Amino acid sequence: MNNVTLIGMPGSGKSTIGVILAKALRYEFLDSDLLIQKQEKRKLSEIIEQDGPEKFKEIENQVNADIHVTDTVIAPGGSVIYCDEAMEHLSIGKVIYLKLSLESLSKRLGNLKGRGVLLKDGQSLKDLYEERVPLYEKYADITIDEEGKDLDESLRAILEIIHIKEQGK
Repeated sequence: MNNVTLIGMPGSGKSTIGVILAKALRYEFLDSDLLIQKQEKRKLSEIIEQDGPEKFKEIENQVNADIHVTDTVIAPGGSVIYCDEAMEHLSIGKVIYLKLSLESLSKRLGNLKGRGVLLKDGQSLKDLYEERVPLYEKYADITIDEEGKDLDESLRAILEIIHIKEQGK
C-alpha cells in the first residue's frame, strides 16, 4: 500500500501538513478523527466525556484498523499510538512522526479537552508529551523535526525524505 501516515502530538500539524502533502503527492487525504466523529455522530470531546477514555481508545483502534485505502495521506489522532492493532495496520505505508518541542506545542494548543485530547485526570500537556514521545519514536519510519520550520519547510523536508527513500528502495 502506498500510504503515508502522519503521527505526532495534537497541534503538531498532522491535518494541516497532511492536506498539503496529499496534494503534492497527488494522494487522497484522510483525517481519521473525522471518521470517528462521523461513525459515532459526536465530537471527540463528547465521546471521551460520555464514554470515557478506554471506550474512546477502543473506537479509535477499530476505526483506524478498518482503514483500507491506497495512495492516501492518513492523519490519525495523536492517541492512535496507544492502539497496537491500529498502528500495526497503519504501518503498512510510511509512518512519519512530526516532532515538535513541548514549548512549541504549548504555544500552539488551546483548550486540550475542547480539542478531544485523551487526557487522564490531572494529566498535564508535559505529562502527555513525555508519555507519548517514546511511542511516536517507536512507530515512526521517519522523524521530521518541525522545530523552527514553517509549513513549507516542513513539507519540503517530508517530500525530500520520501523521495530519497523511494530512490533507495
